Amino acid sequence: MDKRTLAVAVWFAFAAGISPGSHAQAPAPRTLKMQSTWPASITLQEHFKIFAERLEKLTSGSLKIEAMAAGQIVPAFEVLDATNRKVLDGWHAIAYYWVGKNPAAALFAGPPGGPFGMDHMDYLGWLYVGGGLEMWRDFYQNDLKLNVIPFPAHPSSPQALGWFKKPLKSVADFKGMKCRQTGLNAEVYAKLGQSVVNMPGGEIVPAAQRGVIDCAEWVGGVEDLRLGLPQVFKYHYTPGMHENNSIGELGFNLDVWKSFTPQQQEAANSAVKDTFITWITRWQKQNADAMEEMVQKHGSRILRTPPDILLASLKAWDEVAKENSDKSPTFKKVYESQRAYAAKVVPAKRYMFPPYSFAANYYWPQEDKPAAGKKAASR
Repeated sequence: MDKRTLAVAVWFAFAAGISPGSHAQAPAPRTLKMQSTWPASITLQEHFKIFAERLEKLTSGSLKIEAMAAGQIVPAFEVLDATNRKVLDGWHAIAYYWVGKNPAAALFAGPPGGPFGMDHMDYLGWLYVGGGLEMWRDFYQNDLKLNVIPFPAHPSSPQALGWFKKPLKSVADFKGMKCRQTGLNAEVYAKLGQSVVNMPGGEIVPAAQRGVIDCAEWVGGVEDLRLGLPQVFKYHYTPGMHENNSIGELGFNLDVWKSFTPQQQEAANSAVKDTFITWITRWQKQNADAMEEMVQKHGSRILRTPPDILLASLKAWDEVAKENSDKSPTFKKVYESQRAYAAKVVPAKRYMFPPYSFAANYYWPQEDKPAAGKKAASR
């Protein structure tokens, strides 16, 4: 290369902002402090860890997350406020925990009734296609005045009706029961006669042992087994309509999010979606194994929820939703947006998708006890 050619090459290098012999600088490694609302032992915390591992890989180690369980820095129900104050860089929870701030928070967790019959994919469609995610972020940032940005995270549903010390025959059996419920679900079941108590998941078993509660709703399957609910309750009823497509959340302090490079932000978006699939596919098998263990090891009675309870809970939710819509323009706007989206996708999907029970009952006829391992294996 002659001197003139070398001079031209150097000039172009400087014009591009690159000095001769230099290399593009990768972002310096950074560790984020994030905390969940979950006990360390349950699979929702595993979802948090999977997300952290995936984000670290996708950013080539430039972003690492210290995925802490409930109470490691702040109490379980304070993670959102702690993220807003920058005590935490981010959080992992579920939106209906924040109904004390504004009841509309419950609508961003996949509220009772589906809503309107939507399943997980339909609800994600409302978030990503129907404008729901923008509404969610606007709600947190402008209605709640929080300097955060949320993302849809773990699909911890469909959930069971719950655990009971006595069998249920109808909705009339709810009258006077003291039961652990959260979010707007507490209002739904209060209308059905329960005396509801709100508490973190880690407090359910001690409360049941002391007789503080007669029944409890947590998740179902492996989550309930790990929490120890089969050890303090005998009767497990499923399904429930209160969380049949609930989706949790994770998020970052907004200043922290804005400090990410564009590539890191894209990595976080990809990690959210990848972890959703990675976790739920493993979770379904874990739930099946857990139900079998509940029956065979703990003697749990896993029973179908009486239909009148399911219908009554939907009717009660309609009342709760109307009451909150009448009081809150934000609640009404989000609720009507979900209904409009569901009005398109749910009827169309009903034509295309056969009922789950049709083929399921053909190959695996319904028995009194699910997860009857020996009979199922012999077929």
